[in-house]
Amino acid sequence: MRSYRLVTALSVLAILMTLMVKISAHSGSAAFDPKDKKVSTVHSKKDSVKSVEAFSKVYSVLMSPRCVNCHPAGDVPLQGDDSHLHAMLPQRGKDGKGILTMKCTNCHQSENTLGTHTPPGNPNWHLPPADMKMVFEGKSARELAKQLVDPAQNGHKDMKALIDHADDDLVLWGWEPGDGRTLPPLSHKEFKEAWITWLKNGAYAP
Repeated sequence: MRSYRLVTALSVLAILMTLMVKISAHSGSAAFDPKDKKVSTVHSKKDSVKSVEAFSKVYSVLMSPRCVNCHPAGDVPLQGDDSHLHAMLPQRGKDGKGILTMKCTNCHQSENTLGTHTPPGNPNWHLPPADMKMVFEGKSARELAKQLVDPAQNGHKDMKALIDHADDDLVLWGWEPGDGRTLPPLSHKEFKEAWITWLKNGAYAP
């Protein structure tokens, strides 16, 4: 009789220990990373307050002339710190690179032209294409936040592509715009940190 009770007790104990191991494995929110010897978060929680605060910083950059000028409401790019219509009124064109013989690369070379207020340059200089205009000009913070994460309006970008876009070569040009042009209100490092914080905490619209 005692032997039977002992076997039963041990069986129950084994079942309980198995359940505890399973619960522990699935309930943890962090995992140990042996490579850098620190705890890394596995399940990040969405934080609407943190996300919205970060987007206010993102918005201040996207509304600067360095971004707005290439994201106009119309089909003519803007220029200057006052974002006036581009001289000679070049047109967006289907691919965002101009029309007929008036192409962006006629004046905008692969790098900035030396001198103050001379044509800026980049190997991929262009506006967003006609079928994906990505307008910044005149957008409220809420409107722009919703547009940026909508694949139908952002160039079919998912979360990873949006994060990577912060280091796009043409985006980076905004912090090296050539003589006579003001820089965005944040450094690129600060912008990228705010951009990723906004996205990873839920990409909430203000």
